[in-house]
Amino acid sequence: MKQVVHAACPHDCPDACGVLITVDDGKAVKIQGDPAHPVTRGFLCAKVAKYLDRVYSPDRVLYPLRRVGAKGVAGEGPIRLRSGQVRATRPFERITWDEALDEIASRFTSITAEFGSESILPYSYGGTLGKLGYASMDRRFFHRLGASQLARNICSEAGAAGVRSVYGANMGTEPEQFRHSKYIIAWAANIHGNNVHLWPFIEEARRNGAKLVVIDPYRTRTAACADWHIPVNPGTDVALALGMMHVIINENLYDADYVSRHTVGFDELRQKVQEYPPEKVAGWTGMSVADVQKLAREYATVRPSVIRMNYGVQRSQNGGTASRTIAMLPCITGSWKEVGGGFQLSTSAAFGLNEEALKLPELMQSSLGRPARTINMVELGKALNEVNDPTVKALFVYNSNPAAVCPNHNDVIRGLRRSDLFTVVHEQFMTDTTDYADIVLPATTFFEHKDLQSAYGHYYLQVSNPAIEPLGECRSNVDMFRALAHSMGFEDECFNDSVEDMMDQALDSPNPWLTGITRERLENEGHVRLNFNGSGVHPTLVAKDATRMGHPGTSSEPFLPFANGNFRTSSGKALLYNESLKASGLDPVASFVPPEESRHTANAKAFPLELLARKADNFLNSTFSNLPGLQALEVFGLLEMSSADATARGIRDGDTVRVFNRRGEIQLKAQVDGKVSAGVVAAKLNWAKLTPGNRNINVLTSEKLTDMGNSATFYSVLVEVELFRPA
Repeated sequence: MKQVVHAACPHDCPDACGVLITVDDGKAVKIQGDPAHPVTRGFLCAKVAKYLDRVYSPDRVLYPLRRVGAKGVAGEGPIRLRSGQVRATRPFERITWDEALDEIASRFTSITAEFGSESILPYSYGGTLGKLGYASMDRRFFHRLGASQLARNICSEAGAAGVRSVYGANMGTEPEQFRHSKYIIAWAANIHGNNVHLWPFIEEARRNGAKLVVIDPYRTRTAACADWHIPVNPGTDVALALGMMHVIINENLYDADYVSRHTVGFDELRQKVQEYPPEKVAGWTGMSVADVQKLAREYATVRPSVIRMNYGVQRSQNGGTASRTIAMLPCITGSWKEVGGGFQLSTSAAFGLNEEALKLPELMQSSLGRPARTINMVELGKALNEVNDPTVKALFVYNSNPAAVCPNHNDVIRGLRRSDLFTVVHEQFMTDTTDYADIVLPATTFFEHKDLQSAYGHYYLQVSNPAIEPLGECRSNVDMFRALAHSMGFEDECFNDSVEDMMDQALDSPNPWLTGITRERLENEGHVRLNFNGSGVHPTLVAKDATRMGHPGTSSEPFLPFANGNFRTSSGKALLYNESLKASGLDPVASFVPPEESRHTANAKAFPLELLARKADNFLNSTFSNLPGLQALEVFGLLEMSSADATARGIRDGDTVRVFNRRGEIQLKAQVDGKVSAGVVAAKLNWAKLTPGNRNINVLTSEKLTDMGNSATFYSVLVEVELFRPA
């Protein structure tokens, strides 16, 4: 008998879609977007629409594996012989779960005894953003073990830190409100490629007369659809935002009432922006003076105006300051007061789940008597290759593929090859990282386990129900770490908690916006909007003439988080001047400091081209890279160049080129197609073992950290390009 199961997509995307999975006789036969979900609205992205191919891929890892060959030799998933037996191809052999858990526990125990528990490093990130799969039983286990802590900063922390430095928390405009906007800026946001459920609201706004402006050094899918594409030079967003505020303030286009009531530091900002006249900003950004002025005037006067900023803006060395300055713009124009106005980077802070109850950091006290040291995930190459106290002797990877996604790829691989490094990887497929694993454990997909799903692109909380039994011997993160804790002899009661127990613990929070939202209600309704109008609601202003948002099953009005101020700062006001930034050597307002690797520095003499190490539109970081149906939608091994840069180097379209800097080199095929401006080149991230030479674009990126948040600087990279000449 067929049944339809409600789930939620947990992949690292702001949309966090409601999903309906049709199951027939225990097998998933159909996946579709939930038409009742106010943001998903019945459709899925191209990646997840093909998810059955992922779940039932013949390349799934289905059984625990132990390495019997050399590290760095690619393995494949288990294969079934005609006899019915299952084995793994070299260099792995199939083992039982008991054997795998016992070996991990034995190695962890001996490593702890000889080198200390902090010589064990967990490594995880956004392979799943389900609240339990991302951070619950896993954190409990490593806290109890006394392992090193991981600063999970590789993707979003610079942007989050920049926005928090103004607002005190990451919250923003609801996606549903974009339909009411009249001026929409997509700032480093490829909405059409990786935030596709916002697109219909933007298209609705455009049909009603709105203008879409895209600020991006690359001509993305979204830029190609825009009314105005501004190909700003990489890493100059700080200068542009300050230049816009120069025009807005000096021409009295700001909202003086909102500024006086709901911000602090406006006088300091007014003084600072005098250093950024359009003439100077144009020189940095590559824009004309007239376009800097036009952008500022249109943004300030066409109302309501909204900015959708995505994380690309913060992958420059000055990315935290860029996020901070862009976040100031709606504070000086007062667009937070309007339905369809404001700003969105993330909505995550509104959920306010009890994450401490999920992670239990106090367990470190029972193992170490203190917090364990912290290692930044961006600096994995350094952590694995440098002598530390203690040196990393064991690595446990889950929810991530560091051999593909980490910067300074050559150093990361050098570390993973160490014969004295014991590496465990919990995975769905044989990735770049499993090629260096000693033990590979089979992981479930979201079809096969239950989880609680928040979002960073909307305000709906969901329960994701399992649709099918786990394939083979796959286990969820929760089940696997619970079993490993028992193998280690941890007797703490928290390691017996069920998934339902932990969901209840997460929902047991003082956040008033969770009032009335229980696990039982989520299980019955599938998705529930945060209770902005319920008991203990934070004050908001609802425009008298605002159109009701029409959320199915609700009578909620538009959520305007900062219409009456109510910023999450100590003063309740937006911090245009933030004294605490001085401690980090930063300007308490903001200043444009070019990245060390940019055309504005002396480093450009040797390496004059700025590289954008881009994500592919049809993958999600490195996830989905191995699926044939999605590989067919991408063309890899390309270096996109401007005709000016190609001609200057004697390069023609289709030529093989050598792209290099002091960290490494890679061979790619030149594509001279006009998607980048002169001085900029671009290439896409892929699995290294799916790339010629078994190297991906991260051989060129560095472990330099951003100015705020200590994130990765994937877009502050200088290279040179030359015609490849075989030896």
